[in-house]
Amino acid sequence: MPIIKVIIPAYNEADSIAQVISDIPESVDEVIVVDNGSTDNTHYNSKNAGATVLFEPQKGYGYACLKGMDYMASLNPIQQPDIVVFLDGDYSDYPEELTKLVTPIIENDIDFVVGARVKHLREANSMTPQQIFGNWLATALMKLFFNARFTDLGPFRAIKYNKLLELKMEDKTYGWTVEMQLKSIKKKLTYIEVPVKYKKRIGVSKVSGTIKGTIFAGFKILSWILKYSFKK
Repeated sequence: MPIIKVIIPAYNEADSIAQVISDIPESVDEVIVVDNGSTDNTHYNSKNAGATVLFEPQKGYGYACLKGMDYMASLNPIQQPDIVVFLDGDYSDYPEELTKLVTPIIENDIDFVVGARVKHLREANSMTPQQIFGNWLATALMKLFFNARFTDLGPFRAIKYNKLLELKMEDKTYGWTVEMQLKSIKKKLTYIEVPVKYKKRIGVSKVSGTIKGTIFAGFKILSWILKYSFKK
């Protein structure tokens, strides 16, 4: 069986993180929670639920993901993963659906799988209007410029570890998800989307829940798309 590790960036997710960890399938070898400067009990609750907990004081979704990757790179090669899954800590996804995401990689040798939050599987009002519009615009531009087949920038995703390293990820904040998708296209990785369920998160979103977060996230996503549309 492949070694599967999960990276969960978390900022003030004390009320949800233990539930997320407990719902992750037992087939996962290690759950890595990256505490992104929380001021609540995210660290304690994560550790108590059985996760490896890292600290990344520099705020930013990408900073947290990169910290998790640095940790995996420091492991003995036999402990390094075959598959890495990224998952949010707010309990908006259904962690038990991780099996759906890794199956195409294990059985069909797909490189990269994105959990698509399709409308008929989403709980009412689980995504804000700005999230829905932002996803539509970003994926429409990716289709226009790169003939991509993505329909969502969903954070619940799985990728072969060696392919993740090839992408040389660099975004430190809100552009992480779209950067991964754009680089996957450029690197000609095989990819698919798998429909996943989605529910209202526990707590307030740090991105779509604030005007500043929404604007900054939108700017970063569009800047990555424009950057790659002119890149040879």
